[in-house]
Amino acid sequence: MALVPYEETAGVGLQKFHKPLATFSFANHTIQIRQDWRQLGVAAVVWDAAVVLCTYLEMGAVELRGCSAVELGAGTGLVGILAALLGAHVTITDRKVALEFLKSNVQANLPPHIQPNAVVKELTWGQNLGSYSPGEFDLILGADIIYLEETFADLLQTLEHLSSKRSVILLACRIRYERDNNFLAMLERQFTVSKVHYDSEKDVHIYKAQKRNQREDL
Repeated sequence: MALVPYEETAGVGLQKFHKPLATFSFANHTIQIRQDWRQLGVAAVVWDAAVVLCTYLEMGAVELRGCSAVELGAGTGLVGILAALLGAHVTITDRKVALEFLKSNVQANLPPHIQPNAVVKELTWGQNLGSYSPGEFDLILGADIIYLEETFADLLQTLEHLSSKRSVILLACRIRYERDNNFLAMLERQFTVSKVHYDSEKDVHIYKAQKRNQREDL
């Protein structure tokens, strides 16, 4: 979500981010994602967490057909695009500065009959949440959105607003720093959290969160 420089292993690890196109095969579709590291930084490249979350969704871990989903901090839109291809009605969100880039990837990769099921919309965490109905979504998706400590409180507020007790939240992330674990501890105060998948090759975890029942808090 945040358009800032990012600490990552230099050299070979960064070369993939400077490629203008990243190509993936999911849901019997070839998805070509345009990347633009120089203009938009972290918001305009595909991170491993997004690929791992896509693989998890393609495995059928959650029922996507007909569900109402939202992707937070979508960046390139890869996860939201796949969710739409798998049958979800998806709202794909990011900050205003990234929206035109995001829209271009969504439009380029969704067939015309699926495009009405994917809406690109502005969402800055913790701001103007009134433009979204409370508990609006069945499924909330986030890939590598846990990295800036100053956004944690706003992200939690956003998750709280968008989810209901029936909502499932799936967050894919690499645990790089102690602050990442701090966010998970914050999340557990309001949600029941469990790790549902780990990709050892890419070192990416997927966490599932759901709102706690009042009885669980007693």
